[in-house]
Amino acid sequence: MISRALKEGFSGVGRHWAMSISSAIAVAITLTIISLFLIFTTHLQTFTKNVESSMEIAVLVDFDYESSEEEKRIEDSIKAIEGVKKVSFSTKEQEFNYYIEQYDDEETRAVFEPFRDDNPMHDAFYVEAVSGDQIRSVAEQIHAIEGVSDVNYGGQSTIDMVAAMINIRRFGGIFVLALSVLAIFLIQNTIKLTIYARQDEIDIMRNVGATNGFIRAPFVWEGIITGVLGSILPILLTIYGYKFAYNLVHGVMFSSMFKMIAPVPYIYYVSAVLLAIGILVGLIGSWMSVTRYLRETK
Repeated sequence: MISRALKEGFSGVGRHWAMSISSAIAVAITLTIISLFLIFTTHLQTFTKNVESSMEIAVLVDFDYESSEEEKRIEDSIKAIEGVKKVSFSTKEQEFNYYIEQYDDEETRAVFEPFRDDNPMHDAFYVEAVSGDQIRSVAEQIHAIEGVSDVNYGGQSTIDMVAAMINIRRFGGIFVLALSVLAIFLIQNTIKLTIYARQDEIDIMRNVGATNGFIRAPFVWEGIITGVLGSILPILLTIYGYKFAYNLVHGVMFSSMFKMIAPVPYIYYVSAVLLAIGILVGLIGSWMSVTRYLRETK
């Protein structure tokens, strides 16, 4: 009889550890996906900001308004517009030099030299907006200023590209939140099975006067430990995987505008977030399970 009890006890312990390990594996898989989306969304945010910072509004000054007084008035009017972050001025000489410098061939550059004395370029202002979604509004207000000949900001396609990046970034954040909820659900179910497997122990503790907090504590700690164990593999994959990817492409994706974030200290920030998520989902999942059981069996 004692042998049978021992067998059942060892069997119960074995099932308990098997459930805990399977839960930790499920959390590890979930946190690995969360890590990928965290890296994706943070880089997308960086890429979006780089695109927005490179999107300047080119403002050409009308030839009849190229006096210092008129250009000062235009500049002040531009700066007064809500959403304007920075305004820089470029003379027609600078514009001409910039234009011919786009050609690498010296002979081609020489073709444009005769036009230097009768410069066809405009004085120009280059305006940087606070955010990409304000560019169109700022450009329309600038165009209405007296003395402005033309305004160019890249058109609707540029606005659509920035808007698409912002929407993808928001979707990534929602997806990370959804995966965190899924991890809580996984741990909650595992702890729930553990509770029902050990309900006799819980009843005994209740009968000897144990409080709900005393009964709840070991299950909550078990959930936290499960979350921590589940975060170890994703953290290692994040640290070494990101370093490998960064070194593989030398920190640049597609073009200089799409630069990867330097591994240190970025990967440690992501690792800390993964560990925090693991602890949090373990705590919440176990707390919800044991609290529900104690309420149902009151």
